[in-house]
Order: sequence, then C-alpha cells, then structure tokens
Amino acid sequence: MIKISDFEAVIFDMDGVLIDSEPLWKIAMEEVFLSIGCPLSREDFQHTVGLRIDEVIAYWYAKVGWKNASESEVEQRIVNRMIDLIHQNGSPLIGVLDTIAFLKKNKVKIGLATSSYTVLIKAVLETLKIEQEFDFVHSAEDEEFGKPHPSVYLTVANRLHVSPLKCLVIEDSLNGIISGKAARMKVVCIPEKTHTPDPKLCLADFTFNTMSDFLTTIRSNN
Repeated sequence: MIKISDFEAVIFDMDGVLIDSEPLWKIAMEEVFLSIGCPLSREDFQHTVGLRIDEVIAYWYAKVGWKNASESEVEQRIVNRMIDLIHQNGSPLIGVLDTIAFLKKNKVKIGLATSSYTVLIKAVLETLKIEQEFDFVHSAEDEEFGKPHPSVYLTVANRLHVSPLKCLVIEDSLNGIISGKAARMKVVCIPEKTHTPDPKLCLADFTFNTMSDFLTTIRSNN
C-alpha cells in the first residue's frame, strides 16, 4: 500500500510523466536523422528511452554513424525541433495537474528530475503553465552522468533538504526506475504508452496505468 504521508517529497520525471513528449521526441529524432541520411525509425528509438539526448546521439553515432553533421549539430537540431513541437502540441498527461494540486494541499515538497535539457524543461513548464509548482527543478545535463545513474535524483533530494528514503519518484522508463531505486527512493512506474511493454518495469515499487489512478490511490489512503 502506498501512503503519501510516508513521504516528504515527490520527485517527478518529465518526459512521459508530466507531458506526452515521447512521441514528440520520436518525431524530432526521425526528422533530423533522416535529414542527415540516417533513416532510423521510431521503433529504433525505444532502445534509448530515458537517456540524455547527447547520450542518445552518441549511441546511434557509434552504432550506425553518419557524415553530414557533427554530433553536437544533430543534438542542437533535435532540441530546437523539440521546443517547437512542445509549444505546438504540449499538454499535461491525465491526472498531472490534479496530482500536483493534491500534493501542494498536503504540503508535500515537489521536485523535478529529468534527463531533458534546461531549455526543454522551460518549454514544457511554460506550455503546461506549472512553472511555479515545483520546489526544485533539475536537469541531468548538470550532472556528470545521466540516468540510470542516481545523481540527478540525489541532487534534487539534497536541494529539497529531504532524505532520499523519504522521497517518492514517479517514472515511466526502465532507466528512470533504476535511477530512482539506486538513489534509495521508492519508485512509482506509470509506463509510457508508446513503449513496447517491458517486464523489467516490475522493478518499480508501485505501478499504475495513469497518474489519475495513482492519485485515486493516494487520496483513498491519505
């Protein structure tokens, strides 16, 4: 049973948790990789879900390679396209706004720990109009290692002045779950719906189909 009173902070991942951005990432990457003569499919990108975009590009450069642009140029093109797509299509996933409101009402600290870059965090929070709801927001671009390393979650806990043992993580990907568990936090998994179901997601402490289901449970157990 999950009781929100057992935690002092809830730390959200962003992509696939707050916003349905995974399809947008796949659109942006497919378009940019195609433009440099590297026709990867959206199914291919499931292999790199949860990694920082620089790690994604390094992975594909090592695996398939290309000659028409540097890795940093590809990265910047993808990020710029993502910003456009977020502003054009971004909306909160079901239950997100109500869950944040419930946590605020119950005086639970709220953090954000994401592999996405700061410029993308800004675009998402502005588009969803939730910039003021988080007590601390942090990108793994400011860490030496991205997820599944736990550093991004540990930094957020530290800045919130909360023990990792009193933090609840909300994630959608295997790399994110491993990151939260490695930080010694309890992890809720709300699987991203465009991913092929991964049995390894059972590593999470709790699993819900939607954020609304999570909210219903913590309300009833509060």
